[in-house]
Amino acid sequence: MVENVTVKSSNLSDLFKFIKLGKPQFAVGLFFYFSLGALLALLFGSEFVLTKFILGVVIIFFSTWAVHYHNDYFDFEADHYVTPTTISGGSGVLIEHPEWKKSSKYMALTLIGLAIATSIIFTVIFDYSLNFILFVIFANLLAWFYAAPPFKLSYRGLGEFGNTAIGILFPGLGFFAMMGTLTLPFVVFAVPMLFLQLLFTMSVEIPDMMGDRAGGKMTWIATRGRRFGFKIIAISGFFATLSFLLLNYTNLFPSIIDFRIVALILFIPLSLGIIELIKNPKDNLTATKYCIYNLAGIFAVVILINSYFLYLLK
Repeated sequence: MVENVTVKSSNLSDLFKFIKLGKPQFAVGLFFYFSLGALLALLFGSEFVLTKFILGVVIIFFSTWAVHYHNDYFDFEADHYVTPTTISGGSGVLIEHPEWKKSSKYMALTLIGLAIATSIIFTVIFDYSLNFILFVIFANLLAWFYAAPPFKLSYRGLGEFGNTAIGILFPGLGFFAMMGTLTLPFVVFAVPMLFLQLLFTMSVEIPDMMGDRAGGKMTWIATRGRRFGFKIIAISGFFATLSFLLLNYTNLFPSIIDFRIVALILFIPLSLGIIELIKNPKDNLTATKYCIYNLAGIFAVVILINSYFLYLLK
């Protein structure tokens, strides 16, 4: 009896570890990226359809969950040199359980398949163009080749482009799901989002600098150092703020949106970037602490912009 309880407890513990490997909590943050695009579409007059929104969130969840399974699989050797943190470094689960490597890859492929299948169902139900399916496929392929051969973007100094693209892909999926297409105003709106995502990318790379170097990854931080990363963070914060401010003068958006308020919200990551540039943290522990602040700041920014857009829709 005791032995059966022990076995069940062990199986449950392994299940939780395997779920942890996929870092499903990151899907929560990207949900707000998706909803930001969806709310923008509503401000342009698109009708809110709950089924569209739910299916879109399902696509985001499957796609995001898959990323960490295949990244940990393809980064298995490099992750031996990295100490996982709350924001970076992989999950560390495969290092502890290398026998789960194949399962991790198959889980990733299953989740990607589910995301694409959901996009097909979405397209059929709402009679959208095939571009919606292609959009989902492209997003998943870009994430896959971040670490996967033959491209292995993060090992060739190109991983930042894939990570930064999230700034347009995830809000883009929300906008596409509600509006049925991507428009010029959305593309313009995505410019400051790209700067914000570049800030995010630098922040998750900085804690892994030494490990990435030892593991052969050619991230911008691994090749140029922390100081370069903090410069990019400050510059990205500045241009994200400036870009949102300039949107107010494009005449591309509904007059109800005051992008000066959005720009004011962006002072959160901008202020952090300036402080970090002045402080110039040299040890990894302090640098990581600031990077955690950056991610908390980005999370706060996206939630606040969502809240502002929701307020405008009342």
